[in-house]
Formats: sequence, structure tokens, C-alpha cells
Amino acid sequence: MTSWQELRDEAASCTRCDLYQRATQTVFGEGRTGASIALIGEQPGDQEDKQGHPFVGPAGRILDRALDEAGMSRDDVYVTNAVKHFKWTERGKRRIHQRPNGSEIRACRFWLDGELGAVRPTLVVLLGAVAGEAMFGSRYRVGEHKGKAEEASLGSWRGLVVGTIHPSAVLRGPDPESRDRAYAGLVADLVVAREAAAAAVAR
Repeated sequence: MTSWQELRDEAASCTRCDLYQRATQTVFGEGRTGASIALIGEQPGDQEDKQGHPFVGPAGRILDRALDEAGMSRDDVYVTNAVKHFKWTERGKRRIHQRPNGSEIRACRFWLDGELGAVRPTLVVLLGAVAGEAMFGSRYRVGEHKGKAEEASLGSWRGLVVGTIHPSAVLRGPDPESRDRAYAGLVADLVVAREAAAAAVAR
């Protein structure tokens, strides 16, 4: 079996789709290998692309706060993205993220297969629709899976998954009330994930 470090080293020069051409670098997963919970986001954002680490931008700060309120810590989990390169369009001087398409998600599944095989988490949290599509295919809808612990598989990995929103959805809320509601839902779903993972480990 390929080790996590070997995967990371190989992914640094990935050309499996065209996204590498405009990205600064590959943003591979990070965290505790052997963690019982892995979180899969959608793709790196502007800050992640620049710094080379997942969830270090505004959405990452939301995620860290939600993990803390759900009784978890970034130090105890593994965090990655379904797509490892930043897909963006220019708007003035800003780089605005674009949703990866199906072929880009499928091309990057090679790395996700490898990560889950190396880390072997008991449970995976799917943060947003792209993460869900990487696991279940294009028919995945966040609302149908949100807050539910379900059995799933990807490559050699078998375990539980819990779907929820991407932390950036909290930031996109049109008013404080909707943002608070979205954030509370994210925390509640992370609590479901923590409890389901603990129960599975205890079996």
C-alpha cells in the first residue's frame, strides 16, 4: 500500500486534469493519519492555494470554531479536499473560486482514494456538494444526506459518512439570522459525526 507521505509527494506534481495549469500548487490533505474522523471539503480557496494548506482561509476559521463547539479539534482529525487545485476566475484584482466540474472531480478521486486508504478513518464528514459528488456521484444532494450517518465506500475504504454544508455556506448567508442558522446546523452535524464515530470505534 502506498504511504500517505508517498501520496503527498506524488500529488505535488499532479497533472491529472488541467487545473494545475492555473493553480499555485497542489493543496494536499493534512492532519493526524490514523484519525477516526476525516473531513472532506470541496477545493482549495485563494488563501489555501497561496499557503499550500487546506482550510486556512475564512471558511477554515468557521470550521475550526464549529469543530470546537462540537467537541472536536483540528489536531484530532484529518482534513482534505475532494479537488486538490484551486479553480478560479478573475474578478478585478480578486480570484473568485469556480465549482469543479465532474471530470475534474473524477480525476482527483485517485488522490482521495489514496488518502482514505492511508488514513483509514472510521467516519468521513462530507463538507458540501462537491465532496458528496466525489463520494456518491453527480446525483448527490446535500439536503438528502445532511446530518445522517450512512455507510459508504470509496476505493478500498469502507466506513460511515455524514453529509453537511461547506463552512463557506455560512459566510454566504444573506443576513445574520440565516448565517446563525446555517452555522448551528453545521455544528449539529459535526456532533452527529463525532458521536457516530465514537460508537463505531467502541463496537
